[in-house]
Amino acid sequence: MLVDWLYVAVFGVVGVLLAVLPLAIVWLISPRGEYPQKLLTYESGVVPFGQAWSQFNVRYYLFSLAFVLFDVEVIYLYPWAIVFKELGAVAFMEMFVFLAILFLAFIYAWRKGALEWV
Repeated sequence: MLVDWLYVAVFGVVGVLLAVLPLAIVWLISPRGEYPQKLLTYESGVVPFGQAWSQFNVRYYLFSLAFVLFDVEVIYLYPWAIVFKELGAVAFMEMFVFLAILFLAFIYAWRKGALEWV
């Protein structure tokens, strides 16, 4: 009985080590010198000017959220396409319903203006 718990304990210790060890190594080897370039905001190698804190329009976030949502949903199409011949007509109808719901969500986002870039 205790041997089974030993496996769990070893798994937990290895998991904690895999999370903590890289952070500790980076902390040990990272430079700690304070110099002015370290505190600058990085903008593609161009010296920044003005305030770094600027507000973005909420539409950019809606656009990116819609992109991630539809991108993740499309991932479900790949495994279905791989085993399409073995699944039969029922799976085809289920995927048709899935794509119909996805298409309706796309139309809804389009009508609400979530896909407008300007």
